[in-house]
Amino acid sequence: MKVLHKMILKDFIPTMLVALVFFILILQLVDLFGNLWRYLNADVPLRDIAYVSLLYTPKCVSFSLPIAILFSISYTLGNYYANNELIAVFGSGYSLYQLTRPLLISGILLSLAGYFFEDRIVIPTFKDKNRISKEIMGQTVSYSNSNVAVLSHKNTVIYIADFYNDRRESLTGLSVLFLDSNGGFEKRIDSNSALWEDNQWSLKNVRVYKYDENHDYVEEEFFTSWTEPLLNEPPGSFKRISRDIDEMNSREAKEWVDSLKRTGFPYRGALTEYYQRFSFALTPLVVAFLSCSLGGRFKKNILLMSLLSSLVVSVIYFVAQMIMVLLAKLGYIPPLYGAWAAFLIFLVFGLYLFKTAKT
Repeated sequence: MKVLHKMILKDFIPTMLVALVFFILILQLVDLFGNLWRYLNADVPLRDIAYVSLLYTPKCVSFSLPIAILFSISYTLGNYYANNELIAVFGSGYSLYQLTRPLLISGILLSLAGYFFEDRIVIPTFKDKNRISKEIMGQTVSYSNSNVAVLSHKNTVIYIADFYNDRRESLTGLSVLFLDSNGGFEKRIDSNSALWEDNQWSLKNVRVYKYDENHDYVEEEFFTSWTEPLLNEPPGSFKRISRDIDEMNSREAKEWVDSLKRTGFPYRGALTEYYQRFSFALTPLVVAFLSCSLGGRFKKNILLMSLLSSLVVSVIYFVAQMIMVLLAKLGYIPPLYGAWAAFLIFLVFGLYLFKTAKT
């Protein structure tokens, strides 16, 4: 590594760490004061509040890292430009890319590390934070559901139930339609109740309606109990949809999206958020390009302008991403476009600014 690159990293890394702590502190204070009245009403001990804040720290790191990178690169390069330290560098034939290459590589490495950090650390701790917050504030969540309709086995098995009891994993007032591959009727099963046993549904007090051998009329049969190999749709498919994809790792999120598709529930929002976690992981790379091109535009008040630009660009980026995701959830654009559009727009804009930056 060249001496110049070592100097840049030596200035960049401490600045980024200080900025990261600063933005983490801001997010922690916003969360604390936003829930302070709830803590006071529930008489939550200070120890529990501190533990919840500790669990929220990895999420704050994930949100703060792109802003800290944007600020630290802008501030570092801005100081070099303001002190005329880069005149000799550019005069010797160095390009902006050659100068900022360690910063761009840092953006790539932080993007890769950020994805695994999000998947392995942020999501589990954020899930625990939400769970413990609800417990200490006396909030309960029920996944029982009423008037449930679920599609299974490529839409050839249709469940219709009056009520699903999540605690007992049981269905009440159940009707199941079996269709052939062309959508034609095969049989219907009505049951007073069903329990999830041995990885399949065990039905009680059953009526079975199906065609006779010649398909001339429908026969009706009665059974006290009934099991069917195809009745193996897991209880999770019948739960009230209140799961948050932000609390699932990549594997769980993919399985959740597949489950929504399979059972006929709306899945565009979940699929968009699943794609978004990949585009969000690459945010440090985008802000690295933006900040490398913005750093030379500040000649005075470097600290203030770097802080202001990092906040403004971050707000615009997150608002643009939010709008694109909303459009995807509403069905105006495909989920893949909604998750990646803001990233691609800002990446192209950053590359343009980088190419046109004065050296």
